[in-house]
Amino acid sequence: MVAIPDQNNAEKIGAAFLPFGIMVIIAMMVLPLPVFLLDLFFVTNIVLSLLILMVAMHSYRPLDFSSFPSLLLIATVLRLALNVASTRIVLSEGHNGAGAAGKVIEAFGQFVIAGNFVVGIFVFAILVIINLVVITKGAGRVSEVSARFTLDAMPGKQMAIDADLNAGILTPEQAKQRRADIAEEADFYGSMDGASKFVKGDAVAGILILIINIVGGIIIGTTQYALTIGTATETYILLSVGDGLVAQIPSLLLSIATAIIVTRVTSDHDMAKHIGIQINLSRAWVPVAAVMLIMGLVPGMPNMFFLLAAMGASAAAFFAMRNEKETSDPDITAESGSFDGDAGERQEGVITAEEVTDYSPVSIQLGYALISMIEMGDQSALISRITSIRRDASKAMGFVVPGVRIRDDLSLPANTYRIRIGQAIVAEDQLYPERKLALPGGLSRTKIKGIEGKDPSFGMEAVWILPHQQAEAEADDYVVVEPDSVLATHLNQMLFQHATDLLGPDDVQSLLATLQKSAPTLIENVVPKLVPLHTLTTVLRHLLADRIPISDLRKILEQLPELTAKNLTTQDMAEALRPGLIPLLLQQISSLNAPLPLITLAPELEQLLQRSRQHGPNEPLVLDNSLAQTILGALNNVSEELAAKGQQPIVVVSSALRRSFAGYLRAHGSDAIVIAIHELPDNRPIEVVASLGGTAQIAPEETN
Repeated sequence: MVAIPDQNNAEKIGAAFLPFGIMVIIAMMVLPLPVFLLDLFFVTNIVLSLLILMVAMHSYRPLDFSSFPSLLLIATVLRLALNVASTRIVLSEGHNGAGAAGKVIEAFGQFVIAGNFVVGIFVFAILVIINLVVITKGAGRVSEVSARFTLDAMPGKQMAIDADLNAGILTPEQAKQRRADIAEEADFYGSMDGASKFVKGDAVAGILILIINIVGGIIIGTTQYALTIGTATETYILLSVGDGLVAQIPSLLLSIATAIIVTRVTSDHDMAKHIGIQINLSRAWVPVAAVMLIMGLVPGMPNMFFLLAAMGASAAAFFAMRNEKETSDPDITAESGSFDGDAGERQEGVITAEEVTDYSPVSIQLGYALISMIEMGDQSALISRITSIRRDASKAMGFVVPGVRIRDDLSLPANTYRIRIGQAIVAEDQLYPERKLALPGGLSRTKIKGIEGKDPSFGMEAVWILPHQQAEAEADDYVVVEPDSVLATHLNQMLFQHATDLLGPDDVQSLLATLQKSAPTLIENVVPKLVPLHTLTTVLRHLLADRIPISDLRKILEQLPELTAKNLTTQDMAEALRPGLIPLLLQQISSLNAPLPLITLAPELEQLLQRSRQHGPNEPLVLDNSLAQTILGALNNVSEELAAKGQQPIVVVSSALRRSFAGYLRAHGSDAIVIAIHELPDNRPIEVVASLGGTAQIAPEETN
């Protein structure tokens, strides 16, 4: 049985062989080589160049071949050493005939250039032009630009990693790995910028070596070995061009590998599959087939070849169309920027568990007219906005919001979308992807033609207009919103309203694991010794229900043991934690020096609400319909008016009424933030923007 060496053994062999190989290359420049060794090294050079090219083609991203600059230097030095060794043999033994410099050079001289040194010179010149002027120059320019852009983008990438780390989206280990990847990427592109100069210098050296071999060979042949000018010229040009081609072909392969590496983009596929996926488009192959068919019918053209090309393009269009039909059911999950579009294969007549039960925490179902919004996968505007919203919502609430699964649902009306949290449908509305939503402003005077509707997030009257009507609408004080922004904003609203359904024990355990790295003693002594995990999860859910961020988990855990000792309910614990966490919420509403926009209750209304509680201070409110509609309508009117000014109001009530009033508003679909009067920080300026009584009266009044 043959033992196959593992990767560690391969690394040990490589580590032992590389220094020895470098010493051999240096010796080749100084010591004369036997002809058979020269042939062996020429073949080795070609093998190495082909290997580098194949590895470059099968890399998924440039950093997968991060050793390429060093390998390129070694291959270039090997080729130059071979040029020195072959020049020594050509000039010293060339008078003995074409076979004096070895079988490889002779084969290239006789077979590739057909024994005609004039043809050989032109072939060599063309290869040099292709290598030096086209491939090497382009690759060098791409390397230079990539290095510059990579270095310029480093600060922004580092700041993004810090922001994700602070929001809990990344663990310290993941952040450390990403920083290392960024540093490695900068080093790689910087090295590639210099390595491309090796290839350019190698091509120039090949030209100079060819000239030296030809001129030196003619002089040596005529002066030292009494050859005629014609014989010396033919012999040494044939040997020199053969030698040049043997070196120039591996050089061309390395130039192509360099160009592939520097032009490669990060992908989940190797280069061949990546290109195949992107050019396998029926709408591209159909016109190609049509043009080839037309050219094949033109008299005087080589009709047979063009008709064969038309048939080939038609076949490619057919298979591309069939592939597109098979993958027309999109199933996309927005996971911090990565998207899974594999819907799986369905068998006719077979019902799978995946079709019946969907365990996605958050999902969006689209009618067939809205599928175009996600056709481009992770490059579509809707997917990008949803990813951004997940990131912002995670930072605002203090835990990682689960991925959003997007899929089509042919049972929905064409322009309808539906948002689900778990199995529950929490929102449903309509979009028109070919139109834009125009919201009238306070100064709007005319009614624009279009499809009338409402803004799904705030319920404001709006109209769906065509793109060419945007300038007209904006001139009349309309706010025009893209359809993907409408859906993304609606999703953002649902994430905050149903945050309690998104946070589970697994999410809390993940937050604890992150905090344990910086506060291991706190975690060990509190959870689960004093506070069980399910109790902590319930308390955090109560805080999220009131829009209180849970990002400061350390402060929460420091206070919970004392509250647990008092035998309080989880809701009472959350209420006791609120004063210390309210600043986290307020800093999201307005900057530190800006006044907080407050909505107060008229004294008679507040007294009426307190009397409406049936059995105690924490019992729910019981109001008649007319009063409830008056309060909710007035609050919505004030909220819409302030939202148009870019302000998010805060309702301030007495401490005894806060929990009941906040629960009543949530039960009736309002996402207004309600805080107690004692929770207002002393160091923040405030501004009473409205007072709710029988009606809402806007009464700006700033107080310090």
